[in-house]
Amino acid sequence: MAGKLDDLRAAARDCRACPLWKNATQTVFGAGAAHASLLVVGEQPGDQEDRRGLPFVGPAGRLLDQALVAAGIDRRAVYVTNAVKHFKWVAGERGKPRIHKKPNAVEIRACRPWLEAEIAAVAPRLIVCLGATAAQSLLGRDFRVTQQRGRAVPSPFGPPALATIHPAAILRARPADRDAELRRFVADLHAARMLLEAAATSSWSASR
Repeated sequence: MAGKLDDLRAAARDCRACPLWKNATQTVFGAGAAHASLLVVGEQPGDQEDRRGLPFVGPAGRLLDQALVAAGIDRRAVYVTNAVKHFKWVAGERGKPRIHKKPNAVEIRACRPWLEAEIAAVAPRLIVCLGATAAQSLLGRDFRVTQQRGRAVPSPFGPPALATIHPAAILRARPADRDAELRRFVADLHAARMLLEAAATSSWSASR
């Protein structure tokens, strides 16, 4: 499926389905293992992602990498992407990074075909949604991460989905709360790993 993803990535470079492309440096498509069992969806690229053209390479991405390692998940075996492929931002103070602005429902809906195509091409066993935007993009606007965090729920794409917070939320937390928030985040990713291992065991047993 690597070829299919390459085709999608090439097509997405010229996406004009919503106005976000006008202020973005480039489309930031997903990246990672083409046959990943775990597909991770965030909200949108940030300042560094927009400049480099890769998802999760900024501070939140580094924290995600750290949490995946702590949960026993090989980052190289994961496919990571975002619900929205262009960086939505407002200008910061002079010399400061651009400030991310939450995408609206129209922008999320415009990008949804790309996300659906990525999921179909990768065919993961589990989807992890990071934050409310990603979760509601896949599971509906009534989904609440605060109420269903860390639990696998059915998704309309075949594999179940598990929602947790976005690592950027940990970075924004009060310093006194960050360690506890990171532990909860790692616990959610560990739960995802346990689900994947259980699914792999069931598939192996069923094939015997």
